[in-house]
Amino acid sequence: MIIVGELINSSRKAIASAIEGRDEGAIRKLAKDQAEHGAHYIDVNAGSFKREESEHLQWLVEKVQEGVDLPCCIDSPDPRAIEAALSVHRGTAMINSISLEKRRCENLLPLIAGTSLKVVALCMRDTGMPRTAEDRMRTAEELLNLLLKHNVKLENIYVDPLVQPVATDQTFGREFLAAVERIMSRFPGVHTICGLSNVSFGLPLRKFLNQTFMAMAIAKGLDAAILDPLDKRMMANILAAEALAGRDRFCMSFLNAYRAKRLQL
Repeated sequence: MIIVGELINSSRKAIASAIEGRDEGAIRKLAKDQAEHGAHYIDVNAGSFKREESEHLQWLVEKVQEGVDLPCCIDSPDPRAIEAALSVHRGTAMINSISLEKRRCENLLPLIAGTSLKVVALCMRDTGMPRTAEDRMRTAEELLNLLLKHNVKLENIYVDPLVQPVATDQTFGREFLAAVERIMSRFPGVHTICGLSNVSFGLPLRKFLNQTFMAMAIAKGLDAAILDPLDKRMMANILAAEALAGRDRFCMSFLNAYRAKRLQL
């Protein structure tokens, strides 16, 4: 499971304050904490600062990579902000995200085409959010064909079928899971990713619901997620689900985590 640590996001008040106050130590520490708890990418988002987004995003990338030797997931729909961040980024970044929304697609496709960048392909179009697995499949197929046509390698594409709250519509969970299974089966070599926590919006015991849904998604083939790696129960759940789904050879990752006392129950 590829983990994108989600915590350096300016929508969180503490992060917005750290960005405004140029608190380098706070950003480096949070990047390091996420890396130590299993993150493979560190998400950086400065979207709360519209006019200064490019400047802040560039600063975040610099400070994160001063703290950890990991790539960033650059989280912005603005190609100018992404270009600013990429200008100081070391290694191969992930871009979050492109979609079939006309403006976003036209803005970001030239930046991604023909590169080795990893890219989150969001199953969204101008007509709105998908409701069914079939809606997601149609959008995913169009997006994949578009990206492949522009020389983005299949293994660099992370399809996000979009998690929506089951409190709004009880079918949203199962339709997402069905889409993950179909995408992973139809397009061998592609990845699927999601921001999982939206599934529990509006309900009590959100962490418990998120942990359960993650195990279900892993069973369907989900192989990447944007989440809080400091949530020890979630990380333990991922290790257990991967072992049970046959995605952990000889259960070695699970056993190593157990021996290191990293499994929080």
